[in-house]
Amino acid sequence: MSTDRSLINNIQKSLHAIRLIGLANVVRSVRYALYRDRLDARYLPTKTSEASQSPGELIASAAIPSGAEFRFATGALTVQFLKADFLYVAWDGAQMAPSYAVVKTDWGEVDTRLERAEEGWRVRSEALELHVSTDGTLQLRDAAGQFVRHEEPPRRFGRGWQQGSPLAPEACIYGLGERAANLNLRPGSYRFWNVDAGGTYAPGADPLYICMPVYLCLQGGGSYLIFYDNSYDGRISLGGSADVCFEGGPLRYYLAVAPPTVLLERFTLLTGRAPLPPRWALGYQQSRWGYRTEAEMRRVFAGFQRYNLPLSVLYLDIDHLDGYRTLTVNQQRYPNLPGFAQVLEEAGVHLVAITNPGVKREANYDLYQDGCAQDAFCKDPQGYPVAGVVWPGWAELPDFTNPRARHWWGAQYSRHLKYGMAGFWHDMNEPVSFAGWGEATLPLSTQHDMEGSGGDHRAAHNLYGLLMNRAGYEGLRKLQPHKRPFILSRAGWVGMQRYSWAWTGDVETSWAALRQTIASVLGLALSGQPYAGADIGGFSGQPSPELFVRWFQLGSFLPFFRTHCALYLPRREPWEFGEQVLEILREQLQLRYRLLPYWYTLAWIASQSGHLLARPLFWTEPQDQALWEVGDAYLLGNALLIAPVVEEGARRRFIYPPKGGWYDFWSDRFIEGHTQIELDAPLSRLPILVRAGSILPTTENERLVLHIYHPSQGEDGENLLYSDQGDGYGPHRLDKLKLSPISAGGFELTWTSEGELAWPYAGVVLHLHGFTAEEILLERQKVPLHQGRVETGQFARLCIPV
Repeated sequence: MSTDRSLINNIQKSLHAIRLIGLANVVRSVRYALYRDRLDARYLPTKTSEASQSPGELIASAAIPSGAEFRFATGALTVQFLKADFLYVAWDGAQMAPSYAVVKTDWGEVDTRLERAEEGWRVRSEALELHVSTDGTLQLRDAAGQFVRHEEPPRRFGRGWQQGSPLAPEACIYGLGERAANLNLRPGSYRFWNVDAGGTYAPGADPLYICMPVYLCLQGGGSYLIFYDNSYDGRISLGGSADVCFEGGPLRYYLAVAPPTVLLERFTLLTGRAPLPPRWALGYQQSRWGYRTEAEMRRVFAGFQRYNLPLSVLYLDIDHLDGYRTLTVNQQRYPNLPGFAQVLEEAGVHLVAITNPGVKREANYDLYQDGCAQDAFCKDPQGYPVAGVVWPGWAELPDFTNPRARHWWGAQYSRHLKYGMAGFWHDMNEPVSFAGWGEATLPLSTQHDMEGSGGDHRAAHNLYGLLMNRAGYEGLRKLQPHKRPFILSRAGWVGMQRYSWAWTGDVETSWAALRQTIASVLGLALSGQPYAGADIGGFSGQPSPELFVRWFQLGSFLPFFRTHCALYLPRREPWEFGEQVLEILREQLQLRYRLLPYWYTLAWIASQSGHLLARPLFWTEPQDQALWEVGDAYLLGNALLIAPVVEEGARRRFIYPPKGGWYDFWSDRFIEGHTQIELDAPLSRLPILVRAGSILPTTENERLVLHIYHPSQGEDGENLLYSDQGDGYGPHRLDKLKLSPISAGGFELTWTSEGELAWPYAGVVLHLHGFTAEEILLERQKVPLHQGRVETGQFARLCIPV
């Protein structure tokens, strides 16, 4: 029976492949697999079962600025403090240097001491103490002596290595890039190797498109974050211990010990922070594989106007390309793309075009000719070009580890900018080659420049998407220095947030996949990528109206908000599900756009501090273990708690909010945190809570509406509002609003501003929630409230008596 089932599954996969890539490419994929296997068999070293080797006994130690060095019988260890709570550890003895992930290496000197200890040495800062045993065991404690982390001596095996770190029974692990797993990844085993999921994947699939060797650990003694700066294929197993291994590369890592908010600050200072995106990127984005003609896209755009639906982006998938050749336009299908782009721009809608790295191997294709002339493509060990199979057939891929190739590729975006493109969608950049069997990527023996140091695809594979994004971002900054680049990427690695956004790829259409979206997006965020979302409705199936509504509601409260699906599926524009669903989706879209001042402020905060837009519930309360495994709800900034409905037929749901006071967004009902509560969740409504003491900025009719929520004890504080022109690098302003109790009773709201941008709103409206006041004191003048609202204009100070 199992043999029959396996045969059926293989037949189904083969039919699915033919449906996706076409019969001609299926045949090519078989030829490619034979070519890849021959090449790797000839040039890759034969794997041997070498005995593993430990560092041996400690021989010598010496203090260095900000740390210490240790020499073992068969290895060396460098320990360097970047900050008092942030360590660099290298078992190969190398000094810290920039890498494709690391952008900050100058941290200044940290006061440290090297001291003898029982069975070894201690390296101390004011915040941490690392004990180095004579056999290479490491134990890390905080300044109070609280145990943080234990590491067994690493073991080398050939080019690779492995290391284990016992985990506390209660410890939870988060991150590792994009994973189709629970928010808490423990228990589980996960590979570090970016792959194309093959047209569709389900929860539990591993690996996926963006695999990052970085994780955050919460445990009774606090929290820490560790990043292994190693791009080779590897795996981590999370059970009683965190056992990590890599097939090559260095054993060096960065380790910070702090609350989650500080951990992300440290990590994004090391690897770079996500730049502020153009404001339009935070709006709704409509896509589909299968918009075959310009006329069809014009009809889609007209539909959004006809049904009064806000829209910010339309996507051009591979349908718009000339024979699937990257960075081309099919002039027959899209005869006046610049004119269409102009129409869209006048309506505030932007075109984003798919861009694949595979360049069709074709003598009369000018991009291919130019790439050959620039010697930009990857080569085999004998110096011949390496070819894979992608949408246009046989193609060659640029070597993005070569700065000259990155510069050449970045300049090629001018080919699409002339058609009016506002952004680019990087796909197939794991990188992918269709293959009849085995790894669907370039041969592992493919040679890469690696900034002049040389290497093969084993080291470069996971870096490929990151470096394509870098090439595109840097190219767009040169081509359009007055605009902020927008790049969406399917693949990436640590540091990709510097150049691109992400989405969760070709996820299946199911209720389980809807729920999975939350954990996947939060995992990416905790890995340093704050901008992510999923294809609303799933990529590969036909959602019911109910599932589409619930997915759309979730998507409207994720940073990346896009509907997309496969070629062979029914249409998914908002009006395709009937009048009742259309009305729900319209209201959800309008809410997203009303909240854009809040979204944009969160984006600015992320660019300054590395703090996330979508945050796990434990973000500001990591000591509450009841929040550690909540994977079906999250915080949006500090003001909002989003509780999506992820079960079919559910019209109510339970939630355990963090401590403090909360208000139901829809009813203003007050809710005390740290207790399980039940919320109404009719199909038309996404459950949302607002933290007491928040000042939530929205827009209505070009006016700023400040929703002020009565603080509960200890929940007053400063609220920020960031504004600029929405794109470019011109003037900005930062408005600070602080709500504080006053001795006479009630609250004082003060407003200060900085920056050169003129006030961008037509007026100001205050809307009080949870207050019983019938009037406010504005510059000592009594102003009556009408249903808790009043239009005030800008002010410096007002009082709210209660």
